[in-house]
Amino acid sequence: MAERIDKHGLMVAPELAAFIKDEALPGTGIDADEFWKGFAALAQEFGPRIRDALSDRSKLQAEIDAWHLSRKGQQIDAEEYRRMLEGIGYLVPEGGDFEIGTKGTDPEIAHTPGPQLVVPITNARFALNAANARWGSLYDALYGTDALGSLPQGKGYDEERGAQVIAWGRRHLDEVAPLDGTSWAEIDQLEIKGGTLVASKGDAEHGLKEPEQFAGSATDGKADLQVLLEKNGLLIEIVVDPSSQIGGSDRAGISDIRLESAVSTIMDCEDSVAAVDAEDKVLAYRNWLGLMQGTLQASFMKGGEEMTRRMEGDREFTAPDGSTRTVKGRSLMLIRNVGHLMTNPAIIGKDDEREISEGLMDAVITVLIAMHDLRKEDGPRNSTHGSVYVVKPKMHGPQEVALSNDMFSAVEKMLGLPQDTVKLGIMDEERRTSANLKECIRAARNRVAFINTGFLDRTGDEIHTSMEAAR
Repeated sequence: MAERIDKHGLMVAPELAAFIKDEALPGTGIDADEFWKGFAALAQEFGPRIRDALSDRSKLQAEIDAWHLSRKGQQIDAEEYRRMLEGIGYLVPEGGDFEIGTKGTDPEIAHTPGPQLVVPITNARFALNAANARWGSLYDALYGTDALGSLPQGKGYDEERGAQVIAWGRRHLDEVAPLDGTSWAEIDQLEIKGGTLVASKGDAEHGLKEPEQFAGSATDGKADLQVLLEKNGLLIEIVVDPSSQIGGSDRAGISDIRLESAVSTIMDCEDSVAAVDAEDKVLAYRNWLGLMQGTLQASFMKGGEEMTRRMEGDREFTAPDGSTRTVKGRSLMLIRNVGHLMTNPAIIGKDDEREISEGLMDAVITVLIAMHDLRKEDGPRNSTHGSVYVVKPKMHGPQEVALSNDMFSAVEKMLGLPQDTVKLGIMDEERRTSANLKECIRAARNRVAFINTGFLDRTGDEIHTSMEAAR
């Protein structure tokens, strides 16, 4: 306790206090003393509420266990079991239908179909790989994996395998963006004429069967031409570079086909990491800060050379109507906080010497850090709609979802953010949540952004909850 710093009754580890003061707060417009004063007030309010929720979990479990033990060796009557769960409040009455009121959700969550990655926030290189996985090379994916039915042999470039990759890529283009009157495998040249994509085969010119799929073009100095196509809300980039090894062997000079891939990523403070103290938490928060500021980088050795990985920037294309279209280079990043159960010694109460709720600490600090993205006036943005995305795991039933909703409302007020800036991802991974899912969604209906199923956790909770039934 002597080494800690007293912040309005919160005894804070020095490294966390220094990180908040010197790194997280500058640029947010929030005074350090006011921040800790507000944080302490939230700890006073929500610490007891979180402990009460955990106590309710234990009481319900004890009642379920007692019910099973009192019927040891008997066949379970499903209807009687349901009545018991309803009687103790494990199952809550389901209300009428309602509308989701969430506003300001980015298209990566609201409209665009695509994969979502999950990576440990404490590993900067992994986090950068995931953020930059918004775009991936189809050629690299086919060449370097067994997607073609075999793995590459040797270290040099295999022209025969490369030809197989190119042929596969052309067939893919024929499927997703077919040309009118010819195949992508037959063309000699790509051009943009009058805001329209033109594919030439000898003297004949062909356009897309669906011209509206042409979404833009660019020349950024790295290639002669980049053509942007769109299919079901996802983008495809065709790179024309006859000077490259691949493009030089291609009749149309196409050197790569790049696909919009992982459109969102959960940066994880929970299951994939083990943050047990202030040093671990600062590492997680510092990486999240670097992602929100766009400054995170990681250096590593590869092939005897040091390499540095940085965040990809946005790129500009000329749309068919001549306007500028900005295309995001990074996945939309969400931050997964820990659940209500966890505590962490990074902050301890001065009076009761309790470890603070780690979920509350994550809520306050990760949203604070996300303000660096919300306050950007130029450059790449994580959320172009002014939202912060928090995934909340391990919630048991609608009462705990309501607790999280209240907690984020209080965090928004403390940080001076509009109500419901924080969008909530509800992890449907506990039996009491799955059994009451409609009411869980209702409890956060103005900030819920998605439901994420954690089936292994739910299976584990089912086993735990019904343990005594097998005795």
